[in-house]
Order: sequence, then C-alpha cells, then structure tokens
Amino acid sequence: MHSATSNTSGKCHGERVPSLQFYRGGPVFMSALAGLDIALWDLKARKLNVPIYQLLGGKVRSKLKVYAWIGGDRPSDVEAQALARRDQGFNAVKMNATEDVAWLDSPSALNSSVERLKTVRMLGMDAGMDFHGRIHKPMAKQLAAMLEPYHPLFIEEPLLSEHVGGIQELSRHTKIPIALGERLHSRWDVRPFLEAHCVDILQPDISHVGGISELKRIAAMCEAYDVALAPHSPLGPIALAACIQVDANVPNFAIQEMSLGIHYNAGSQDLTSYIKNPEVWKVNDGYIELMQGPGLGIEVDEKWVRRESKDAKAWTTPGFIGPGGEIREW
Repeated sequence: MHSATSNTSGKCHGERVPSLQFYRGGPVFMSALAGLDIALWDLKARKLNVPIYQLLGGKVRSKLKVYAWIGGDRPSDVEAQALARRDQGFNAVKMNATEDVAWLDSPSALNSSVERLKTVRMLGMDAGMDFHGRIHKPMAKQLAAMLEPYHPLFIEEPLLSEHVGGIQELSRHTKIPIALGERLHSRWDVRPFLEAHCVDILQPDISHVGGISELKRIAAMCEAYDVALAPHSPLGPIALAACIQVDANVPNFAIQEMSLGIHYNAGSQDLTSYIKNPEVWKVNDGYIELMQGPGLGIEVDEKWVRRESKDAKAWTTPGFIGPGGEIREW
C-alpha cells in the first residue's frame, strides 16, 4: 500500500518505510506496524467509499467459513458449549487439546483430549484441536496418533513454532493437517515452514504480522506452496474485520477464527461490544456474509472505547505450574 507516510524530501515511501529502520521485525515492532497499516487501509478505502478488499484486487467469495472457541484453558463441558455454538450457527469449533502436560507424562494424561474430540464429532461438528505449544515431542507424537481416528479439522501448534525440525518430523507421522502461525511475525518467519513442507494451514495474526499488507504477502507465499490460510484472530472486531478484508480476496482462504464469546473476554467486552453494526457477525450455517460497507466494514463506537479504556488494566498472560513447581508452557 502507498500510504501518506513521507520523508523530509516529500517523497512517499509507503510500505518501504520499515526498510529504512535498522532493527526490524519481532512481536513489538510488527504489532505496532499492524495498527498503523490497518488504519491507513481503512482511511484510504473510506475516502474512496469502497471496502478494503476492492483495493486488494476485489473479492473472490461472498461469504466466509468461520469457527468459534469452546472449552477454555482447562477444557471441560465441551458438549454443552458445542451445542450452544451450533445454536449460534457454527458448524466448526476449536478447543485446547490439553491442559498442562509434563515433558514426558503418563499416556493417560491424553485420554481426556480424545474424549472431548469424540464428543464434539458425535454432535456432527468439526473441531480443530489446539495443542497451543503446551506439549513437547514425546507427548505430541502420541496425542496426534490418538486423535487421528476421529478426524480433527486440524491440530494447531503441535509444538512451539521455533522448533521447525520437530514439526517437520511430526508432519511425517500424521495425516492430520498441521496448523500454526500465530507466533510468526513476518513472511521471513513463515518461509522456513513452507520450505520444510511441514505446515498445511497457516494462521498468521494480522495484529502481529504488520497488518493487512504483510498478511496479503504471506497469503500469496502460502498459495505457492499449496498451503491454506486461516488467520488467527482471538481479539476484537477491528482485527477480525481486517482479516476478513484479506480473506475475501485470497484464493487459498480456508476458515476464519471468530472471538465471539471467547473465554478470554470478561463481562460485556466481546466482539459485538464496541461496534454499531454487530449484525455483520451473524453466523448462518457456519458462514458469515462478507461486509459491504466502506473501509473495514464496521463502525466503531468511540464513546464506548473511551469510557471502557479508563483505568483499564493490562491483560496478563496466564501460566501453568507443574506439581514439582516447574513452569510449564501455557
């Protein structure tokens, strides 16, 4: 995108501005850049009175397949939660595969994961199983094999994403599609996984990969490797609306995560909380209709944001402690 960002000579550098910096990439820089990038795309599209996806080359679909979360960090009672999601219009859900598990644990620690998947599948719904990088290779290999007969939609972050070799090895031992990407921050982070042919579904988070511009580039890279795109988005309506603008445009889009009623949201803070047109998130038979409005397609209630942001406390990442007092992956 060619934005209004310029230097003192008056020449517009747009998307090339990050290349003028000495330190690049990483979660902090790319997350900050994402906010600016999404805002600039929104402003440009609103100025032209078109959805952002029209500036990306136009839409290739009119509705998007979606899924929602069930289960929480210590998943339980998934039958009732899955039924509630079905009543909302969802055909697919995602849940954490496990609680915390030791580096090498009893195989019985994995039994409940299989039972939860079986429960949801018996309801006629698809389910992605998020390993969340919580378990290590000795247990991940076992769990993948145990889940395989029940056909999960995918297994997500079966190992931490810094372990490319481990994920490559695991991919050779399972037929389940492997998904990951929320902890990758640019096309350069994504590239090793594509070249290793060990990922089937890429899940970059638009809020942490530099925004719409970089997500579009990543999607094109994935298409060349026959890898599907399913953007990670457990956040608010701005992040989701930005994802949808790219989803509408790229041919290898597969499914979109929605944070509707996600367990991290407390009280009234939800996907519908601070937009004036929450009807855009209505789910019907597993799909949402593509937004038609200008820019991101949502109208933010700025008064609500200002009110709720007063004295707001920073979100603290949860953690797990094992029985020996050791820190475990969350």
